Amino acid sequence: MSKASTFSAPKGVPDYVPPQSAEFVAVRDGLTRAARLAGYGHIELPIFEDTGLFARGVGESTDVVSKEMYTFADRGDRSVTLRPEGTAGVVRAVIEHGLDRGQLPVKLSYSGPFFRYERPQAGRYRQLQQVGVEAIGIDDPALDAEVIAIADSGFRALGLEDFRLELTSLGDDTCRPQYRERLQEFLFGLPLDEETRRRAEINPLRVLDDKRPEVREMTADAPLMLDHLSGTAQAHFDEVRAHLDALGVPYVVNPRMVRGLDYYTKTTFEFVHDGLGAQSGIGGGGRYDGLMEQLGGQPLSGIGFGLGVDRTILALAAEGKTAASPARCEVYGIPMGDAAKAALVPVAHRLRTAGIRVDLAYGGRGLKGAMKAADKSGAVVALVLGDRELEDGEIVVKDLRNGEQETVPLTDVVARVGEAVDRA
Repeated sequence: MSKASTFSAPKGVPDYVPPQSAEFVAVRDGLTRAARLAGYGHIELPIFEDTGLFARGVGESTDVVSKEMYTFADRGDRSVTLRPEGTAGVVRAVIEHGLDRGQLPVKLSYSGPFFRYERPQAGRYRQLQQVGVEAIGIDDPALDAEVIAIADSGFRALGLEDFRLELTSLGDDTCRPQYRERLQEFLFGLPLDEETRRRAEINPLRVLDDKRPEVREMTADAPLMLDHLSGTAQAHFDEVRAHLDALGVPYVVNPRMVRGLDYYTKTTFEFVHDGLGAQSGIGGGGRYDGLMEQLGGQPLSGIGFGLGVDRTILALAAEGKTAASPARCEVYGIPMGDAAKAALVPVAHRLRTAGIRVDLAYGGRGLKGAMKAADKSGAVVALVLGDRELEDGEIVVKDLRNGEQETVPLTDVVARVGEAVDRA
């Protein structure tokens, strides 16, 4: 009888398993904490939505919609799509639940998996993990600066240093139509292939985002939005920069930046880490003036970002850093015999109730093997309980950092261990 074949994760979908999963949790939670400190409430989004939401909200000319979405018909023959990004879903939820009818701005944060059918490579996955925020309802340059500063402080709180913030403005309806005509006039004078020419007709900015060397060379002298901002758009951009300067957030202006989604207007930004090679972006975002109205809501502006958890992990590794503690637990319990195990299990429960991470040596292993397991767990304290200690109502508390140990009453173990853990 042949052996049953084993299964593997789908191509381009990473598993995070211990101990690497501790890094994943530390990065995700660290980036989310920065948003919590600025008053952003949590929103949990559906994994899939009506396909039309992304086609209309993200833009049919984008690679995301035209090439990368996981779209399928459900059993009711409705076209649904695994979410490729978070902003459109958040705006849909804000409209559906009337959050825009209350206090503005609506400030929300989220995290989780997003899906794009791309060629898998380091830092570019088909299931990508992101942390995002959206601030909807107020068009204020100070809010733009706040959103950018949240991302910057999130990265820095994790210990990341060798990244840069690139910043630009994509203008607004006071200057974008005129710039669009000027850019199209330039592009239609180039020997573009049919697909690129069609893209130039739908959204000419997309052509400036083309990564092919021959297209980049042809568009090297293309007119740039930053050189054609209206007075109001320029004033908005100048004020954002002034706020960032006041906050001490360093940035460089990149006039050729084009984000991969159609809804961006005005302030647009990207965080880049050169330690990642070709896939250097670790997060980015921008303001979106017309998106909410386009999805059936009020004509309210918004600004947000998406930060890549996977890419941030790689960026930390490129700097030789880690955001996670290698310790799986703080206390490791070692029962020597069945009676000791029966007594140590409730002790472990009491310690956990007190907020201390505890693991036990299961399976009746000997003291030597159990102590090796304790060292590997990263615990700072080992609790050893044998028949003699149990008979005397005591337990051995061993400090795994210096090897010192003491015998304490079982009734005092939670307080004594708490002190030892606090000193760690």
